[in-house]
Amino acid sequence: MRHSRFAATQLSVSLILLGTLIGCGGDSSAPSGSGATKPQLGGAVPSVDLKRIIVLTNGNAPFWDAAAAGAKDAEKDLKCVVDGFQVVVDRNDFKAEGQIEKLRQYASATDVAAVAISVTDAQNEAIPDEMRKLQKAGIKIVTIDSDVNRITARDSRFAYLGTDNIVGGRELGAAAKGLLPNGGKYATFVGLKNAANAQERIGGFGEGAGEKFTQAENLGDGGDEAVARSNVKDALDRNADMALLAGIWSYNTPAIIDIVKQLNAREKLKLVGFDADPPAIVGMGEGMLDAMVVQNPYQMGYQGVRILRALLKNEETTIKEMFPNHGSNDGDLFDTGLKVIVPNEGSPLKPEQFGKKTEFLKLDAFKEWLTKYNLTGS
Repeated sequence: MRHSRFAATQLSVSLILLGTLIGCGGDSSAPSGSGATKPQLGGAVPSVDLKRIIVLTNGNAPFWDAAAAGAKDAEKDLKCVVDGFQVVVDRNDFKAEGQIEKLRQYASATDVAAVAISVTDAQNEAIPDEMRKLQKAGIKIVTIDSDVNRITARDSRFAYLGTDNIVGGRELGAAAKGLLPNGGKYATFVGLKNAANAQERIGGFGEGAGEKFTQAENLGDGGDEAVARSNVKDALDRNADMALLAGIWSYNTPAIIDIVKQLNAREKLKLVGFDADPPAIVGMGEGMLDAMVVQNPYQMGYQGVRILRALLKNEETTIKEMFPNHGSNDGDLFDTGLKVIVPNEGSPLKPEQFGKKTEFLKLDAFKEWLTKYNLTGS
């Protein structure tokens, strides 16, 4: 009897411990094996192992913190765990080879159901090739933030969700034009010059700024923030008459601010940038930044998970709501919106200088928006 009581107690403890192993998909740097933990949600334990919905980034930057927050909120709001799915954010290293290897790992795993990928290099055909292989295996694929080459590889994903980067570039160029009506020389700084979002933003910037502006430099840093800072210094060393510096990826704008501070060159330069890294927000508050064109990575993560779940569940209502014209020209694009952020006081920029769909906010109002979604940047 003592042995039976001991065995029963041991079994009860084991069951209690098992019940405490509650897993929600988290932020990961590598795919796991096939047997994911079954989390308890509202008292219900899924009857099958969880399948992963993976958000694969192009690199590791604060921009992706907001996307991860959106993806995890979608997991909770849409009750993904009840449906047998967990959301995992897998951060790449800014290299195409890294994404290719991760996609191959997903193909060999048994628990990957869907992938939302920010494509590192739109000209590298090996990335969409691996995406097509995943699709053939039944894995749902969308792109977020940065798309594939839409001429050669549109078939490698269901849709793109994110910024219309050409429009975003034009809005940043419009900000430059509003700040410097007489134009001048400018430099653009970005992580990977072959990324679709980089090319589209830089091209759009030239269109929005107009013919009075001349691009003096376009420098890539490969995702290395030290190189990003040295690029700014080198560009200024080579161009004494530089008028404006533009950050194209999220961490480029803080790098610009750092070097301009070091060189005490703020008075002769206008500074603008994409995205709202926390240091860029601080910099604007300190008078070190004239304008930010801000995407909505939170919605990229949220809506990316939303459409992937709908595809996995064959929820035609959601699919039609998000992509009513899918199959027609550009019907596979979901715009997550843009904001233009300016300092609280003294900016010459006005809402009417930007597109009707672009939200125009002063810095404090933007901070309130961030607080609403518990974000530190966007």
